[in-house]
Amino acid sequence: MSKNLFIKTDIQREWIEKLLKHEEAFKSEAKESDEKSKFPKKNIQTLVDMGYTKSILPKEYGGEGLRVTDMILFQETIASFDGATGLAIGWHQSVVGELFEKKLWENHKLSSFAKKILNGALVNRAASEAQTGSPTRGGRPGTYAVKKGDKWIISGQKTFTTMAPVLTHFLVTAWVEEKEAVGTFLIEREAKGLSIKETWDVIAMRGTESHDLVLDNVEIEEENFVEPNQESKSNNLNGWLLHIPACYLGIAQAARDYAVKFASVYSPNSIKGTISELPNVQSLIGQIDLELMKARHFLYSVAEAYDDESRRSYITNELNAAKHIVTNSAINIVDKAMRVVGAKSLQLSNPLQRYYRDVRAGLHNPPMDDMTISKLAQTAIKEIKKK
Repeated sequence: MSKNLFIKTDIQREWIEKLLKHEEAFKSEAKESDEKSKFPKKNIQTLVDMGYTKSILPKEYGGEGLRVTDMILFQETIASFDGATGLAIGWHQSVVGELFEKKLWENHKLSSFAKKILNGALVNRAASEAQTGSPTRGGRPGTYAVKKGDKWIISGQKTFTTMAPVLTHFLVTAWVEEKEAVGTFLIEREAKGLSIKETWDVIAMRGTESHDLVLDNVEIEEENFVEPNQESKSNNLNGWLLHIPACYLGIAQAARDYAVKFASVYSPNSIKGTISELPNVQSLIGQIDLELMKARHFLYSVAEAYDDESRRSYITNELNAAKHIVTNSAINIVDKAMRVVGAKSLQLSNPLQRYYRDVRAGLHNPPMDDMTISKLAQTAIKEIKKK
């Protein structure tokens, strides 16, 4: 199934054409990035130079005012070239999209930060901690902020800081004792006491270099206390997190394309023609494309509903369901693609083994599958009780 079916605007077409020009360069970077667990700095810098990282800003702040539907189309495309690049830059796009859509900060703070983004700044949230696990489960952060005069002193350690090697700004959640709430602080990379501890040793998304962020009595201005009550927005809809399933959908598409191409040219001497003519191989390819269609249509349908303000209020669990459906479909698609290719798919030189490892990471990105299923059940029970 072609993604062209989902290209509906001139800006979408223009950006897809620009991204496609870098397909081979991104793909060549992906192999080395994975093997050496090395961040794809060239790919990210290319996206910054293209203006991609500022395109997400609203037009009044100097950007192109991209919507969630635009974002997932572009993120899926980038991830089909390189999953690590897609997931990494997706966090920046998602954070900026949410900040300005919801106007989470005071306007003068947003205006000041927009100027930094226009000049190439890269940002991600730093919320996860070893002791609390995923912040979506509600654990109180061990990172804490203490007021000292007109400054804030912050100490703690954050895990899974994706894009750590190139981030210029970190949005750090910390427990603010005097407010008895979780707050968010904007901290620049050059801040004294901030360091990156290289801890990333996983087998999936190796290139993201999602190291630990260490804060040792980091002193920041009152102005940088940007979100005084993080919990106040915890239950609000955030369609920008759809960059996560978009990433894994892109990887699944890449696996599908590789398997179909392989089947179309591989011809063992035990058969006439290529394996693409075998009924069992055609069955696998058909199942792959059906799975892709289901996942993609669901994802884009939910994104369009989110972008439509007249329909957004009717969304309940669709955002979480989209992540659940797409990430699990991606795992299934890559598995079937490997069955088409056979044992060759396990060779380190074969990209399928990287896709296999990378899509597995989707299960551990928020929201988790068990939480999604639980919320679906709770919503169904609550609605039936109202009748």
